[in-house]
Amino acid sequence: MATGWGSLLQDEQQLEELARQAVDRALAEGVLLRTLQEPSSSDVVSYAPFTLFPSLVPSALLEQAYAVQMDFNMLVDAVSQNAAFLEQTLSSTIKRDNFTARLFNIYKQVLKGGIAQTVFLGLNRSDYMFQRNADGSPVLKQIEINTISASFGGLASRTPAVHRHVLNVLSKTKEAAKILSNNPSKGLAQGITKAWELYGSANALVLLIAQEKERNIFDQRAIENELLAQNIHVIRRRFEDVSEKGSLDQDRRLFMDGQEVAVVYFRDGYMPSQYSVQNWEARLLLERSCAIKCPDIATQLAGTKKVQQELSRMGVLEMLLPGQPETVARLRATFAGLYSLDMGEEGDQAITEALAAPSQFVLKPQREGGGNNLYGEEMVQALEHLKDSEERASYILMEKIEPEPFGNCLLRPGSPVRVVQCISELGIFGVYVRQGKTLVMNKHVGHLLRTKAIEHADGGVAAGVAVLDNPYPVA
Repeated sequence: MATGWGSLLQDEQQLEELARQAVDRALAEGVLLRTLQEPSSSDVVSYAPFTLFPSLVPSALLEQAYAVQMDFNMLVDAVSQNAAFLEQTLSSTIKRDNFTARLFNIYKQVLKGGIAQTVFLGLNRSDYMFQRNADGSPVLKQIEINTISASFGGLASRTPAVHRHVLNVLSKTKEAAKILSNNPSKGLAQGITKAWELYGSANALVLLIAQEKERNIFDQRAIENELLAQNIHVIRRRFEDVSEKGSLDQDRRLFMDGQEVAVVYFRDGYMPSQYSVQNWEARLLLERSCAIKCPDIATQLAGTKKVQQELSRMGVLEMLLPGQPETVARLRATFAGLYSLDMGEEGDQAITEALAAPSQFVLKPQREGGGNNLYGEEMVQALEHLKDSEERASYILMEKIEPEPFGNCLLRPGSPVRVVQCISELGIFGVYVRQGKTLVMNKHVGHLLRTKAIEHADGGVAAGVAVLDNPYPVA
């Protein structure tokens, strides 16, 4: 793989001038976040952190990630419909992980009362890194799949113009033309639109469950604006508002402030800190309704790390996707090594191997949102503490992916312009809609490249570690 922008990274004065131009273009394009100081107000905003140059990504791996996305959509949908698999897979986890247990409890209550919704909507993002083979060639390996609140589809559509601008300033017009156009928010909105149409009530709304303090509002607004262009109205409410003003009628239709809701789109509800007792009650109310949840509780559970680890077991994909060997092969080719920490010989063996070679593993809890994984010495301490405890079942072990580092500048408000060694993570957005047992939409709708300095082991853009980027396709 080529090394990138080599000589351009040497000239400090030029880098600083380019950075000024890039930041102004980012602000003009709407690559925006609210500030840490005022996360509830758009009076003062800043640019979302991004790379000065697009990062090199092998075309073949980009194409592979796109090609397997529809398979992942089908897989997540299959898992979400298989109650026996979810129950068996999560049985040890829910004994030790309270958050997963609370989600699972709602799932069981919904199953007992009968699932009211007949249309299902998945908006997910599958994230990958490029593992370096022994011969130096890169291979696509999945890090995780996000089945709830998969973000940055809006801002990812704004950044290509910024990187084209940087390259055009350098008179690299041929290179600028190679930066791919990308509009995930449009595709995500198409999924919501399709679900809204199938719900079949012209005056019904889309309810976006939002956090009170939301720095990433402009990313969400991109999807809202696409929907409004289709004359579909979105209302933003918190779980607390649902608890106070949400209700179901005798047919389990959901009403918010007296208005019928067709689709509930969660941009909150993926971390324990986001739930109070009141919020859990609101989530149950939403799940019991016939509104189309994105995701419904089963699909959120399908995105847990424990499910990801079980999917890598031999025979599991074949059971979930019978008679589809090509699909299974494409999926399995992207799997990294994943290991159960359930009590017993298999879990003991995994812990022994991780303690013997800690640099080769990552310890992952059942959490979303970045900043939760343990590496190196921290992982060793955690495993020593957990190894004789049933609490270890709330974690999984994963092979640590080792990409080839490269140089780039990470532009952040208030930070000096300097070249650092980086690694990237590629996400592909997927959309599917199922009515009854029939998939009526299944597609990929765009990508997200995020890049971070190699000293930062974990965390995404929202967690303040990674920055937005674009793939520059190379042979």
